[in-house]
Amino acid sequence: MAVHLYAVSLDAGDPRRLARFWSGVLGREILDDPREGVALGPDAHSDFRIRFLPSDAPKTVQNRVHFDLTSASPQAQQETVDRALALGGRHIDIGQGPDDDHVVLADPEGNELCVIGAGNTFLAGCGPVGAVNCDGTRAAGLFWCEALGWPLVWDQDEETAIQSPRGGAKVTWSGPPLMDRGDRDRVHLDLIATGDRDAEIDRLLALGATRVGTGRHAPDDVVLADPDGTEFCLLAPR
Repeated sequence: MAVHLYAVSLDAGDPRRLARFWSGVLGREILDDPREGVALGPDAHSDFRIRFLPSDAPKTVQNRVHFDLTSASPQAQQETVDRALALGGRHIDIGQGPDDDHVVLADPEGNELCVIGAGNTFLAGCGPVGAVNCDGTRAAGLFWCEALGWPLVWDQDEETAIQSPRGGAKVTWSGPPLMDRGDRDRVHLDLIATGDRDAEIDRLLALGATRVGTGRHAPDDVVLADPDGTEFCLLAPR
């Protein structure tokens, strides 16, 4: 395939502050992103960046995309939670039950994240970011499987997951019903075409994407949406 996942990008009122939070939680290096904003570089497990892009749009609904962080032990899980809270995170309630073994937090700008319990075997070996957890249907999972050329590693009861052949974080879809996306998706995937970008746009449209527009953060970026209407960007060459 001729596109790859360059970054998971978050809209941020204060990009550098949010980068410091996530850098402290994940231990990733802060970089000035060559395209825009500030980013955390890839780590030994996953080769995508985490970007923080300037935006003054308020957060009004729960994000359709969030990170699931892994834990090697109950003590490690608590240490991750404590570290996040010390860096400006907070506990939030999104409907999790009292017996759930994951801890739900929000970063300083309200973006949701989960710190998964140590007994989770599905995310074993994925690295600190175990999953990019997406609200979406099986159709979206199958679209992304074809779009990125990543194998389908889970497909059951409308829940799907894909993972790079190189390993690292999985990208998962939790099945219907879908949440309200609000005015825009504050967290989205950014792709780069390694060949003919126009041909890749045509391929993605043939797979079920729709064209939304251009210039979300740079005038030549192309904004598309997957079969569930969740936005992503095909970045312009730099």
